[in-house]
Amino acid sequence: MLMPRIQQHFVGGADLQYQCAQALGPALEAAAATLLQGLTSGGKVLVWGSGAAAALAQAFVAQLVGRFERERPELAALALGTNPVLASTSPTLAEAAAWPTLRQLRALGLPGDVLVLLGAGQPGPDALALVQAAHEREMAVVALTGARAGELPDTLRDADVWVAVPTERPARVLEAQLVALHALCDALDAQLLGDDDMETASA
Repeated sequence: MLMPRIQQHFVGGADLQYQCAQALGPALEAAAATLLQGLTSGGKVLVWGSGAAAALAQAFVAQLVGRFERERPELAALALGTNPVLASTSPTLAEAAAWPTLRQLRALGLPGDVLVLLGAGQPGPDALALVQAAHEREMAVVALTGARAGELPDTLRDADVWVAVPTERPARVLEAQLVALHALCDALDAQLLGDDDMETASA
């Protein structure tokens, strides 16, 4: 019978969401403050997602540039890695996985901008190279990962924010990250537009 297995996806997902509500609240509040500071100071948000998280990156950017649940002025955001970039030189081995995304960040990133990294698995050399490039441009970094973050936490600075979903299962990480991104969109709207009733917000 497949029914119990199917139902367990919803039960397990709901249990993790409850854990995240408690565990990720402070980090998400800090991430919202970092994003707000960058956007209201004339900066922009550059978002990159690894693997399946690339879809989350594009969805997050669409909600920043367009809208989440309320109408508001457009927020400056761009998903990295979605437009081809012609490379004039060859990447190093450490940069290869992020190429041409790394060139996009180097071309577009400015001091005061924010880099948002998304990934369900352990971050690889591509993520580390992007963080390094962001720091070289005096950008803040908001990293959303699962429990397996590898060397990434060691590369982050005091001004950066790390949001770690407390599971190593990629599917659950992606589900929790979607809710986390929605929470960030709502937090930005609340700061920019004022509080509203979350339950009655227009779709």
